Amino acid sequence: MKNFTSVDNIDNLQNTIAKALKIKENPLDNPTKGKGKTIGLVFLNSSLRTRLSSQIAAQNLGLNVLVLNAAQEAWNLEFADGTVMDGNTVEHIKDAIEVLNQYCDIIAVRCFAGMKNKEDDVNESILSQFLKYAKVPVVSLESATRHPLQSLADCITITENWTEKRKPKVVLTWAPHIKPIAHAVGNSFTEWMQQMDVDFVITNPEGYDLDKKFTKDTPVINNQEEALKDADFIYVKNWSSFDDYAAMPEVEENWMLTNKKLEQTNSAKVMHCLPVRRNLELSDEVMDGENSIIYQQAKNRIFSAQVVFSEILDELDKTQKSQKI
Repeated sequence: MKNFTSVDNIDNLQNTIAKALKIKENPLDNPTKGKGKTIGLVFLNSSLRTRLSSQIAAQNLGLNVLVLNAAQEAWNLEFADGTVMDGNTVEHIKDAIEVLNQYCDIIAVRCFAGMKNKEDDVNESILSQFLKYAKVPVVSLESATRHPLQSLADCITITENWTEKRKPKVVLTWAPHIKPIAHAVGNSFTEWMQQMDVDFVITNPEGYDLDKKFTKDTPVINNQEEALKDADFIYVKNWSSFDDYAAMPEVEENWMLTNKKLEQTNSAKVMHCLPVRRNLELSDEVMDGENSIIYQQAKNRIFSAQVVFSEILDELDKTQKSQKI
């Protein structure tokens, strides 16, 4: 594994999940694996779980950790090529990344969708530049279109909570919100579920379909009650319109998940990536109830990051050994 930006960078998902669960049994089993190496965690956006879980995972492996809150602590960055920098931007992204190349053995970056220019977001205008200019492995801590470490943690969590021989039914349901939210979590969860041995469906109101590049042949049901029937896992997440980019078409039905709606499921386990707007996306009774595995998901963010960092360190070690031959 050189870079980690999507499920496509995983050779065998089930093997990776098994490795992560093994790490979870003893996170400090290999505390010097990253000795002498540095990971730079670059945050262009706010973060709680991603920041802390990535730091813990890196420290568990003995990595030196640098954290840069670029949006607050660094110079204003310029992302456009060929621009005359006579405005409020001070440092070009290619120069910033080249400096990170000098300091870091791994660069991990978090950059949200701007939700203003569909083309820029779909083409990953920021992450793509890290991939272009970085000379060391790049890990996505969330990008405009995907959140792969979250999705790997979700796969770990589902695996932990399923012991039956049949395939579980997993439902990704849209939820209300007060502002336009990006598609990264919904896109990413969909991609990863397509690689899992599950029956997977998406439910959202009309006008809120995700990008077909990600949903592909996954059934999309506009009736939430119908979609939730016999569900074993329910993943709650908001997103805005993709076709009418960042719009929020009016929704008359109540899409907030409640205990009443759980009655038609197989006592479904409830998931959410957090942060959650209580009593808007999820009711308190669900969030704090026995069906919630949301905090377990959050803890598993450590082990999704740790298994990815560990795989990258293995690759770096192979490269260094081959260069000595």
